[in-house]
Amino acid sequence: MAISVRNKLAGTVKEVKLGTVMAEIIVNVGDNLLVSAITRDAAEDLALKAGDKVTLLVKSTSVMVQK
Repeated sequence: MAISVRNKLAGTVKEVKLGTVMAEIIVNVGDNLLVSAITRDAAEDLALKAGDKVTLLVKSTSVMVQK
């Protein structure tokens, strides 16, 4: 499958927090933790769990940089 996203980050799921409608997925990427909010249905469809190897795809119109 071709995709336009250029920002692809490989990581490992640290934790999955399932809510009623949404899920919070915490992913280790190198020395950093990234958090993704996705629907609970999507998290369940992917059967996400701690230890899973995943790729985070980042597509945004606004990215802030601080120095």
